Amino acid sequence: MTYPPERDENEPGRLLTIGGMALALILVSLVSLLFSANDAREGASRAERNTYNVLVATESFKAAVANAESALRLFVLTTDQTDGTRYYDHWVKAGRQLANLRYLTYENPRQRENIEKLSSLYAQRGKELAHPAVLATYKRQWAAFNAVSEDAENPTAAEMRKILDAIGDEERRRLATRRDHSNSVTDWSNLLDAALAGLGVLLIGSAAWLCYLVLRGIAARRDTEKRIEEESRRAALLEHAVTERTIALVEANNRLRSEVEERAVAEAQLRQMQKMEAVGQLSGGIAHDFNNMLAVVIGGLDLAQRRLSRETQEIARYINNAREGADRAAQLTQRLLAFARQQPLAPEGVNPGILVNDMADMLARFLGERISVELTIEPDLWHVWADKSQLENALLNLAVNGRDAMPNGGHLVLGVANRTITPDDQPERSAILPGDYVVLSVRDSGEGMPPEVIERALEPFFTTKPVGKGTGLGLSQVFGFVRQSGGDLNITSLPGTGTTVTLYLPRYQDVALAQTEEPQLVLPVQPSTPRVRSETILVVEDEPRVRDATVSALEDLGYQVIVADSGPAALDALNRSPQIALLLSDIIMPAMTGPELAIEARKRFPKLPVLFTTGYSGPVSDAGGEHAQLLHSTPVLHKPFTVAKLAAKVQETLAAASVSARRDLETTWAAA
Repeated sequence: MTYPPERDENEPGRLLTIGGMALALILVSLVSLLFSANDAREGASRAERNTYNVLVATESFKAAVANAESALRLFVLTTDQTDGTRYYDHWVKAGRQLANLRYLTYENPRQRENIEKLSSLYAQRGKELAHPAVLATYKRQWAAFNAVSEDAENPTAAEMRKILDAIGDEERRRLATRRDHSNSVTDWSNLLDAALAGLGVLLIGSAAWLCYLVLRGIAARRDTEKRIEEESRRAALLEHAVTERTIALVEANNRLRSEVEERAVAEAQLRQMQKMEAVGQLSGGIAHDFNNMLAVVIGGLDLAQRRLSRETQEIARYINNAREGADRAAQLTQRLLAFARQQPLAPEGVNPGILVNDMADMLARFLGERISVELTIEPDLWHVWADKSQLENALLNLAVNGRDAMPNGGHLVLGVANRTITPDDQPERSAILPGDYVVLSVRDSGEGMPPEVIERALEPFFTTKPVGKGTGLGLSQVFGFVRQSGGDLNITSLPGTGTTVTLYLPRYQDVALAQTEEPQLVLPVQPSTPRVRSETILVVEDEPRVRDATVSALEDLGYQVIVADSGPAALDALNRSPQIALLLSDIIMPAMTGPELAIEARKRFPKLPVLFTTGYSGPVSDAGGEHAQLLHSTPVLHKPFTVAKLAAKVQETLAAASVSARRDLETTWAAA
């Protein structure tokens, strides 16, 4: 008899235990995998946030650098310390963003290399921007503006932008990779959640505590997804805001740069126009009439002095005092015209080394024994095209200023040298153009000048000397002469270290022409010994007082004089009196100008010599209008003039006409 195997009553329990243990192991495994998935999800979220933070820090660094450069340009324009502080604050803020970038990218070797390059470029860029900032801080606005203008296409700034773009591209690439990883982790987590939920349904009766873990995992997953979604939304909004702000900053920077350039040009033009308009109105308005009045005064005093030379000394003293006052008024007019750059010049090819060497003895005697004079003249000096007498007066003016700056004696150095100015070698406080120049410098060991005095040193009537010791026109006259000659003037000085005034005159290339020009014929005059002359002179002048003074002077010199008050009247006089030996005419007259009269007169009398007089304040050629070329070949006597100058110019003109007639006669004899 066979018995069935005995059934183990504990087997279901064992199976249940084994099943429960297996389920527990599976549950534990699933829970462990779920926590791992959550940790991975959190890591992916942190990685994405890190990438967004790097992008935000990069754009913040760009914005801080752009704000610093904009504030610096505004500081260069306004020299306002508030703008300078804004520039410094923005630049420091850029440094903090750079440190933040270094912290955020320390785990990425490629980004660390870019950050190191960016740090080096940031330091180099800071040094480049510090140069115009220092210039603007010390009120050297034009030099600072030139430095900022030259910085427009700076390679360091371009390299910084290139590195920043590389950092952004790297982070965006990593962002895409991290998003893919985050999505895959999220999918895996979702799969585990689903499996755990299914297992929970099977174990709902015996594993209630597993449900709690599952629910907590689900809640954690939802919270994580919500945070990821929120961070993604915030990052997108921030990126959009940074992009809009960057575009706005670029547009604002472009507008500011354009406004700075336009404002600088407008301000420079306005200052120059205001200065020249004021002085031009002053000098141009009074020069012509003032010269005519002075011609009457000086001519009348000169005639009175000649005719009363044998009278009492008291009368002569009064006349001398009046004559001295008129001469000083004429000199003041010339100084005003010099500053306005309207004085008539007689330029010629000049070797400045020879000129300074010839002035040495005169300067030594003039400055006195307490001032030692030293010359530093380079060999093989270039020539300059300038008015020799005006250049001598300019150097004498500078030497006198140097002497006045050394009341207890000192050392004066006159230097002459050749110098080629390049765009990188332009002097400070000067608008001189690149090229070849002869540099004349006058350096004293005197008291020196502070910057605020240097700024105003070239203004007319500005002086630091006591009342009665100076007119304030010395330096302004020198400045006007140098500018009218095509050059420039520069002053360097510090209190207690002396002053150096440097003249830059352009090199004159055509030296051979300057050396072969025929010298003017100047004959000696003895105005105090009148004699009867055979020549008849036709005087044409519309101003009655000037005309009377000129006629009296010519009659006192012994000439026969015929008078006309206009061009047509002068032509009638020529027709009536063909014996006229010289036409002495004013240039600017109503109805018919002096050049027009000369052309008509020479149509009838081709050999008639002409001498012009003028009190015009500008260049004589400008007064001729369409006949300006005639003034280059016709002698001109400037008002006011003395009897001696009038006599010399008349004799010179008549002598030149006589020489020309003799040459024509010799040519005729040779042809015969």
